[in-house]
Amino acid sequence: MPQPRPKASTYTAAGVNIAAAQKAVNLIKKHARSTFRSEVLSDVGFFGGLFQLKGYKEPVLVSSADDVGTKIKVAALLGRLHTVGIDIVNHCVNDILTCGAEPLFFLDYIGVGRLVPEQVEAIVQGLAAACRAAGCALIGGEMAEMPDIYTEGAHDLVGFVVGVVEKDKIIDGKTIAEGDVLLGLASSGLHTNGYSLVRQIFEIKSDVSPLQVYYPALGRTLGEELLEPHRAYYPLLKPVLPLVKGMAHITGGGLVDNVARVLPKGLMAQFQDGGWVVPPIFQFIQQQGDVAQNEMFHVFNMGIGMVIVCSLKDVDQLIAAVPEAKVIGEVTKQSGRARVVIR
Repeated sequence: MPQPRPKASTYTAAGVNIAAAQKAVNLIKKHARSTFRSEVLSDVGFFGGLFQLKGYKEPVLVSSADDVGTKIKVAALLGRLHTVGIDIVNHCVNDILTCGAEPLFFLDYIGVGRLVPEQVEAIVQGLAAACRAAGCALIGGEMAEMPDIYTEGAHDLVGFVVGVVEKDKIIDGKTIAEGDVLLGLASSGLHTNGYSLVRQIFEIKSDVSPLQVYYPALGRTLGEELLEPHRAYYPLLKPVLPLVKGMAHITGGGLVDNVARVLPKGLMAQFQDGGWVVPPIFQFIQQQGDVAQNEMFHVFNMGIGMVIVCSLKDVDQLIAAVPEAKVIGEVTKQSGRARVVIR
């Protein structure tokens, strides 16, 4: 007796929707094209992004990659995925800024359990907006629909930036010396770090309700506060880069870990406790979670998104060009094991 033929297998039935992927590509083309610079030689959808490097004598390429961590879960719960697109671009551009680099082009990776074209478009809208603000071309990316890797409703967002700096203008901290001044630029909030701890404290899992609570101490809902985009510093600092001896982008690890990365051996950074105003969100997190002060400074930026190191003689000129920059500490000889001290 003949056996019934098995039902035909399809990629869609396996959880990967090629039609949805193509729709997403069509939706994001206009956003990516809006960021193109004259050096971009390829269009959206080609196998590789082509960028013609020109106008430099001794160009040094500077690259960085990062993700937005579990902040993307907050954005997804609130249906505001465009915000994390802004976050990842500004995070990566800030990283290469610490070397003095101009951002040239950006690539992204978006991983999902199930591809929803409109959600991908929202992320890319944010990417494009931040790229335009930085003068950086969104030259390519990847969408991956992997139902066995990502759970239903899960999103992952990773960014890759490539920039350039003239070899003789690289900022690497090697000339930092005792007596140099530490200046701080304010963050716009948590930026993209510490969200796993925050979600634990406020029990933010799959229910949006904790994010919709209005807190007088914040002056808005918790969700609005947590989705404040990661601030961009490149446009602000570009004109004063010749005055800068070193920079630290304050991300995971806080002031403690990140400033130490730019200090030459034998030197330490001493920050003035109370030298800047710590925004209410950090005080609120500390109180609600009973988080130790040392832990706060090791997890969060505590209101300082970028630290600049310059010579004492250049402080007035730098502050005149960037009035919001605040003197928050100094570089001294290292005493003991600590590289960064907050007193």
